[in-house]
Amino acid sequence: MFLAKNSSSTEWKAVAAAVKTLVEEATFEATNEGLSFRAMDPSHVALVDLTMPNSSFEKYEVDKPFKFSLRVEDLVKLVGRSDSKDSVEMSSTEEDMIMVRFVNGYKREFSIHLIESTSGSAPLPKLEFDTKVNLTKSILEKVLSDISVVSDQVTIQATKDKLTFSGKSDVGKADIGLEKNAADVLELQVGAESKATYSIDYLIGILKALGGVADTVLVEFSTKKPMRLEMKLNDQGAKLVYFLAPRVSSD
Repeated sequence: MFLAKNSSSTEWKAVAAAVKTLVEEATFEATNEGLSFRAMDPSHVALVDLTMPNSSFEKYEVDKPFKFSLRVEDLVKLVGRSDSKDSVEMSSTEEDMIMVRFVNGYKREFSIHLIESTSGSAPLPKLEFDTKVNLTKSILEKVLSDISVVSDQVTIQATKDKLTFSGKSDVGKADIGLEKNAADVLELQVGAESKATYSIDYLIGILKALGGVADTVLVEFSTKKPMRLEMKLNDQGAKLVYFLAPRVSSD
């Protein structure tokens, strides 16, 4: 038996949209500790790791470890029918389905068929990072959007006092600097100067998927190594971690 209830549908909408940026099917694992999901996109460029501890739910019950796989498109369509003020209750059924209830005066109940998963588990990369920066999500989206005008990749360089974003192509080039004491830079720790290049589309895609759920983004990276982004989904410990491989064309 599995049951998870949220007081709002906002988090589930963000989760479904984030998962959709990478894969077509999703396998969630429910244990006594909470609900989790991890998957890598087919090109092995990005990995998403979702953690929703039992404390992040209004109500959470599971009598034994339970895995269930869904078509992401089905999940996106389903949670898309909810309003932000709806409470969302997901539960297992005896018919190999997941039941989803939306309640806010107007009650709705859906059942969605489970599928056989074809994907294997994706291990988390074991990395140590030289640079750690906590930014407002809005400034990171703005910077990436500005760079995307001239390039489909962004080079990020960190020094002890500044974070620099740049991009170039046949169209032209763009350079944007954020000082350590800027209002949108909440924290900047640089153990060693770092420089790496990443795909803008992947970054914009995951930030857009999360919508207004996360206000800040913790970014960690090192020279020519994958980037790690961590975004809180609520104040009760639910978070989404995103790893993105660097572009080998980094100068």
